Amino acid sequence: MAVEKTLLANGAEGLFIENSRFNTTLVSFNFYLPLDKQKVANYALLPFVLTTCSKAYPDFTKLNFKLSKLYGAQLSASAEKVGDYQVLKMSVSVIGDNYTLDGEKLTAEAISLLTDLIFEPNIADNSFSDADVEREKRKAIEHIKGEFSEKRIYAKNRLIEEMYKDSAFGIPKCGTVEDVEKINGSTLFEAWSDMLKYGFIRVNVVSAEEPESLFNNLSDRLSLLNRENVITVKDSELTPSCENVNKITEHSKLNHGKLVMGFSAAIPESDNASAEMLVTTDIFGGGPYSKLFANVREKMSLCYYCAARSVKIKGLVTVESGIEKHNALKAETAILEQLKYLQNGILSDEEYNSSILGINDSLKSYNDSQELLEAWYANRITDTEILSPLEFSDKLNLVTKEDIIKTAKGISLHTVFLLLPEEEQK
Repeated sequence: MAVEKTLLANGAEGLFIENSRFNTTLVSFNFYLPLDKQKVANYALLPFVLTTCSKAYPDFTKLNFKLSKLYGAQLSASAEKVGDYQVLKMSVSVIGDNYTLDGEKLTAEAISLLTDLIFEPNIADNSFSDADVEREKRKAIEHIKGEFSEKRIYAKNRLIEEMYKDSAFGIPKCGTVEDVEKINGSTLFEAWSDMLKYGFIRVNVVSAEEPESLFNNLSDRLSLLNRENVITVKDSELTPSCENVNKITEHSKLNHGKLVMGFSAAIPESDNASAEMLVTTDIFGGGPYSKLFANVREKMSLCYYCAARSVKIKGLVTVESGIEKHNALKAETAILEQLKYLQNGILSDEEYNSSILGINDSLKSYNDSQELLEAWYANRITDTEILSPLEFSDKLNLVTKEDIIKTAKGISLHTVFLLLPEEEQK
């Protein structure tokens, strides 16, 4: 699987990811902007408004009819957080030209549709349509409230808010309900203008063949914009260690408690740091072979679930667990004990081999989905070396037990967030 990068304009690049396993072409525009509390909600709403209407297709009925003529081409949108940056993603997936009934060239038409949606939206007098904005605002508010109701997500979000309350990474990726309620057509127009002027742009294409003239056409289109002050996407600020562990407890209406622990992780000075961090976290709390699953969950029965994840770009490790209220302290102690074991070199061949095998299997699965494959590259925007999942797998196989122990020693507890059932009224 070959990957080629093309410079499109100042602060804009195209990435062609060749993969012949799919009969569709996926084209995804990714706009990277610094997380900003004052702008995050407007930015997050943009992809959803832009992919539902445009100047040429002012309502979704007309747009949907156009998509159906393109053999059911699909549009998608999202707003994510990668390190200290917000990523606004707008994509189209269309059947490859080799698979159309009469040899129609649908790929170019679908890409043209997507670019028109992004660059020529349904605006008038420097404002988006109130109806379009209000429709998507309702959906955004429902989404935010839904995350609040899902206590596992809520607990994880609250941990991140507390750990990074004075920095960009602590900002909710879609803003708050109050932030969304303040959005109007004019503020969204300002956000759209900022996105085009200042956002770093990565256009990822996953297909068997590079669409003809795609990057040349995009280069011409971007040359019409004033993009002199495009942001530079650089490494995010790493999580500093914490001398005094922060502990926050909240109560809510739920049957079982949530214990979420955040750790700062010193990133090893190594050309293979990403792989070393991934394997270390996986052995700590990844698959059924991990220390947290095998011991804290299975042997000690202290958690309903107990899993560790790492965010290498931030030097962050989190452990999420579901607990009974009376087991909260026991579970926290047991989790820290398992980390200590790993730091002290208590690491079996079975744990090591199972982790390497398990992660390698997971990496292979990226080639089964265009969306997963596109996200792989979109989330590694700051990497100096563009590695495919299979190339990263080669790096993974170089990780030694000594690398894992050294990496584990750099992990230290920073914040504990505990969400417990409300106290019973007497």
